[in-house]
Amino acid sequence: MSDTEKIAAETRTEFGKGAARRIRRENKIPAVIYGHGNDPIHVTLPGHSTMMALKNGGANSLLELDIEGSSQLALTKQVQIDPIRRVIEHIDFVAVRKGEKVTVDVSINVIGDAAPDTLVVLENQTVQVEAEATTIPEQIDLNIDGLAAGTQILAGQLDLPAGTTLLVDAETLVVNITEQISAEALEAELEEAEAEAGIEREESDEAIAEAGQGDAVPETGDAPAANEE
Repeated sequence: MSDTEKIAAETRTEFGKGAARRIRRENKIPAVIYGHGNDPIHVTLPGHSTMMALKNGGANSLLELDIEGSSQLALTKQVQIDPIRRVIEHIDFVAVRKGEKVTVDVSINVIGDAAPDTLVVLENQTVQVEAEATTIPEQIDLNIDGLAAGTQILAGQLDLPAGTTLLVDAETLVVNITEQISAEALEAELEEAEAEAGIEREESDEAIAEAGQGDAVPETGDAPAANEE
């Protein structure tokens, strides 16, 4: 993340749900900037340009906020999104300075296809790293092309960008490649697990019908004629 998006921000003095609703009706976003031991700074951001900046920058977007003539670098920490309308309702930022190192979670981007008949399990979708605020990697690429079943990739094996330091345990499992299990084997494992747990399956209508047909008395031909007087 070498470039920062520049966004014009306005300070705000109205708070609460009512004020936030009024701000959002104007297609703006309420936000708060924390950090450096200062009091939180409450601002209002333009809706569309802020949304596009966060979309381009990813989870750890770094914005340069112009707060009424004063520039402030702000790292995105939490974005609240309306679950129905999918619009941004509120943003929490952390104030940072150029050259300052920050702790962030960076997503793992799996590239390529493992060997045939394998199952790729992403055990950890992100890893925690330390990086300069202005050079946070958007993602960490991990190439698994052609890797065989039984391969495990640990956090310490990731290829991190220069200036980025891994903070999680190097033995943390990131990707586990196993043999792909067949439907029959999966069903057998499920039945075994249910038996160990004392769970009895209900018979399906088809199984009951088949069992009923098996118990039926076979036909032996024409019924015997009635006795004639």
